[in-house]
Amino acid sequence: MKCKIEKARLSGNIVCPPNKSYTHRAIFLATLANGKSQIRNVLLSRDTIATINACKNFGAYIQIEGSNVTVKSSGEIKQQTAEIDASNSGTTIRIAAAISSLSENKTRLTGDSSLQKRPMQLLLDALQDLGASCTSTDGKPPITVKGKIRGGEVKISGSVSSQFVSALMIAAPKTEKGITLNIEGELVSKPYLEATVSSMKKFGAHVEVNNPYKKYTIPRQTYRPTDFTVPSDFSSMALLLSAAVLLGDDLTISASVGDLPQGDKDMITHLGKLGVKVDFQKDTVRVTSPQLLDGGRFDLSNTPDLLPAMSILALKTSKPIEIYNVKHARFKETDRIAILAKEIAKLGVQVQEKEDGLMLGAPKNPRGADLDSSDDHRLFMAFCIAGMFVGNCTVSDPESVDVSYPSFVDDMNKVGAKIHPS
Repeated sequence: MKCKIEKARLSGNIVCPPNKSYTHRAIFLATLANGKSQIRNVLLSRDTIATINACKNFGAYIQIEGSNVTVKSSGEIKQQTAEIDASNSGTTIRIAAAISSLSENKTRLTGDSSLQKRPMQLLLDALQDLGASCTSTDGKPPITVKGKIRGGEVKISGSVSSQFVSALMIAAPKTEKGITLNIEGELVSKPYLEATVSSMKKFGAHVEVNNPYKKYTIPRQTYRPTDFTVPSDFSSMALLLSAAVLLGDDLTISASVGDLPQGDKDMITHLGKLGVKVDFQKDTVRVTSPQLLDGGRFDLSNTPDLLPAMSILALKTSKPIEIYNVKHARFKETDRIAILAKEIAKLGVQVQEKEDGLMLGAPKNPRGADLDSSDDHRLFMAFCIAGMFVGNCTVSDPESVDVSYPSFVDDMNKVGAKIHPS
């Protein structure tokens, strides 16, 4: 299926959706706590529903009421079936794999065709070093995990995904010995590890930082049930801010920021470097954009999800935009570097693909095009925004937004977009 995208200007207010990463973490942690937890302002999307179903499989009772989720659990893993379907969610399969290693039963974890291309071997190797028995398909899903791990000291590379480290951290308090994590190489996506540590703290677990982003000790301890409020999602906010920059200064965004760390807040700093003023007043965000952006170099090593939102800003730049240190974006739902390079070039943007990023220059003659999002939710949203700037575009795979922002098309159309099935 494709959507037809017409040229548009946007005005009015959009409510930024809740944070996907914190929704995942809170539901997993509530499942590992003994008692009743209340998770508020939850993102209900394809990815987070996969986590809810995984946690039900671990024995948790989960009730959804509007945007609130109640989780009741004994804190022990009591598998209901031998298989977990993580759908499209890398976070789900990686954290669920680590939690599965706490059980003596064998668990098979799988997902859709996209998820079956994503790397798992580094996590499986670490779990095996801790005493689990694991299998995979050339290091990718479907995988099987059989525990019971008892903890100890383990090494894992941080160069591919911080989710591997987060998964081990979340499981660590439930092991007999606790886990000491030694992270080898340069850790990518560091803020997501901070999100894990902050979430664990909310559920009463302590993480000892021996050496930031290099060594952590998580002793055996008890998660306690809690009342957890999910903040707005700055990964989605980044796309909405890009829409405001490209498509009109009269677009405002409502968001509840909260006190939990989010690396993708860096989007505000990046926009400032490009010459955009971002104004926060209470829970409302407004941007003031120059006629042409300034360009610049941007290191996205800690914030790979900003790649699509930053890339489409090249449509309005006066100088090149260089994005670098984001090679790990090639291991997301798709190879986002390669796809962005190919598809944005269709709009007339001058693109040079590099191993770890993109060099982007403004289009001399912007033009409409048929854009293939490769069933990647963030690429679909970015291409829709780009299409509204250029006009006369189609974008494939609108169903993909169910992963992180199910109401994206409706929200956009309410503020002046013209996104329709073609």
